[in-house]
Amino acid sequence: MIDLMTFTLRLGAALLAGLLVGLEREWKHKNAGLRTNTLVAVGSAIYVMISVDVAATAEMADATRVIGQVVTGVGFLGAGVILHRGQNVRGLTTAAGIWCSAAVGCLAGLGLFAETGITTGAIIIVNGVFIWVDRWLEQRKPPRAKTPAEERETS
Repeated sequence: MIDLMTFTLRLGAALLAGLLVGLEREWKHKNAGLRTNTLVAVGSAIYVMISVDVAATAEMADATRVIGQVVTGVGFLGAGVILHRGQNVRGLTTAAGIWCSAAVGCLAGLGLFAETGITTGAIIIVNGVFIWVDRWLEQRKPPRAKTPAEERETS
């Protein structure tokens, strides 16, 4: 059984990790910002702690199954932020960020605090720094040809 202090520390780590990831998204005015990422991380941590508690007291319980279900459930949440219009797809990075927030929540729920911090840092680096690399690569691409539907719209 997870004692109250352990529960509070793990939940606090998940809250802080989700908050930091969400703060970066909020700063950039993206969908699924502060509250969404924090709630996903906290919820994931709670489910993991419940499964660890159940596995400790039941013979046939497997705590890892809950983590798999968190990944699946958060996948549906992430799918809700993806928009597809013509050739453009938006929201993939936001969806991936939600998925990563669930992962740091799971790490925190397992009490892997160093791993939670390292992973949170990696997510922030990818979202905050790699965007410059992404923009540089985008500038190097040749212009995309218009589809027949796009041609009709501009005519």
